[in-house]
Amino acid sequence: MIVVTGAAGFIGSVLIWSLNQRGETDILTVDVHPSDAGEPNLEPLRYDRGYQDHEAFRRDLADGEYDDELRGILHMGACSSTTETDWDYLERNNVDYTRDLCLAARRVGARFVHASSAATYGDGSRGYSDDHAALDELQPLNLYGRSKHVFDLWARDEGLLDEICCLKYFNVYGPNEWHKDDMRSMVCKGYEQVRDTGRVKLFRSDRPEYPDGGQKRDFVYVKDAAAMTLWLLDHPGANGVFNVGTGRAHDWNTLMSAIFAALGREPAIEYIPMPEHLRGKYQYFTEAQMGKLRGAGCDVPITPIEDAVRDYVTGHLATGRHLGA
Repeated sequence: MIVVTGAAGFIGSVLIWSLNQRGETDILTVDVHPSDAGEPNLEPLRYDRGYQDHEAFRRDLADGEYDDELRGILHMGACSSTTETDWDYLERNNVDYTRDLCLAARRVGARFVHASSAATYGDGSRGYSDDHAALDELQPLNLYGRSKHVFDLWARDEGLLDEICCLKYFNVYGPNEWHKDDMRSMVCKGYEQVRDTGRVKLFRSDRPEYPDGGQKRDFVYVKDAAAMTLWLLDHPGANGVFNVGTGRAHDWNTLMSAIFAALGREPAIEYIPMPEHLRGKYQYFTEAQMGKLRGAGCDVPITPIEDAVRDYVTGHLATGRHLGA
């Protein structure tokens, strides 16, 4: 049995779809009760073990309910809001909960793959190395990133990084993210702007070395991110902290141009001032160092950004089709 937490969410539901694509249905889905917005992500998918509330799963796991049948836990469940200000809540939900699941999985020798985040890298001034020795140097810009970083440090200090995977997902975009509201990717938001107004808005640059719309991110298609995650599930000898990205940064102008191209339109981009609350906290450049994951043997191909955006726009955004539907 494979357990997927955060199952009704973005990456969690895509992992279930990816497992289904290879014929695997012995899956238990775990989440808070799915909202009306999140339920469509699960509806087309196959998971023979059904659905369980996240706290009930935590108790059953601690009680040994799944000791004889647990193959692995893909732990994607967390509060992922980068604007959350309640540290006590994040510590309970993102740190303590993850520790409990990790220790229970290791007690029975099950695979534990956990979603960390590229938010742990902060402003990027200390680089994007997933080497364990670099963990002490990182300074996340928000409490969400801090919560992920605290778990990574705990796992290292407890000697668990040679037994589990902590995955630092970069800017993931793709189908099944509709329910995320303001946390949706700019591909999703940008498509809606183009559909409704014929143009898209991007932030102006406050740094002379970056033109307007020239800020760069490592954008990774969710189908590729899920494939890398399942590769690690299947290879228990590959452990530690790993970046999950493409290894190549693209600027916002390129990303938006790919949306217009998928729709058969000429780009029409308007640049707007950077909001005050983002100044000093906005990442101008992110790029995953992928050598460690590739060196472990992961040969999952990366979909070119133009092809990935076209697949997302034409196959999902324009049709409203969830994966598996």
